[in-house]
Amino acid sequence: MRVTYLGHSCFLVETSRARLIIDPFLTGNPSATATAAEIRCDYILVSHGHEDHTGDALALSQRTGAPIIANYEISEYYAAKGAKTHGMNPGGGHQFPFGRVKLTLAHHTSSLEAGLNPIYLGVPCGILIQADGHTLYHAGDTALFLDMQLIGRNNLSLAMLPIGDNYTMGPEDAVLALDFLKPKLAVPMHYNTWPIIAQDPAAFAARASEAGHTVRPLKPGEALEL
Repeated sequence: MRVTYLGHSCFLVETSRARLIIDPFLTGNPSATATAAEIRCDYILVSHGHEDHTGDALALSQRTGAPIIANYEISEYYAAKGAKTHGMNPGGGHQFPFGRVKLTLAHHTSSLEAGLNPIYLGVPCGILIQADGHTLYHAGDTALFLDMQLIGRNNLSLAMLPIGDNYTMGPEDAVLALDFLKPKLAVPMHYNTWPIIAQDPAAFAARASEAGHTVRPLKPGEALEL
């Protein structure tokens, strides 16, 4: 299994049977090294409604035919725009041809077109992916929460955690999240895209190492093999 960081909270996961893109935000993403037009994918997974996680979901789905897997409200929103979708909700799982996806809790918000009349799109979620003998956890945008201990019972091969602070967990809480999740490896995300979420990933990795965890910061475009 190959996991490529595409910037912000976007990852491309290549399993033996499918290519999955998580939280596709490439257009307008100052940290992205790839364009949406370059992406080939079979499935699109979305953690919540904010534009910095859904930005290219519809265009990718329309171009590739990949279904959008997300909470029920997000899936219905995109289905109404003509996309293929598969709606789920936290606690629910489904077996896809490439493996199993289960949505988890996340503590955040979920909307599009924020302002005077935002479109609220259900609850934010984390995403568990089981494929090729590995279990991946993409936390989405979230605060630290105690039930991460339950997610940690899944023998995680990889955890993708936000560290940017202000909108999500910062580095200190992310280290505590690692205590709860106990993944074999963690990759930070949702940082340095804009000044308000500026962080030092190397400092986070060092702090996590002192607590007994292995963290590998990836540059946008960089990949790892599981």
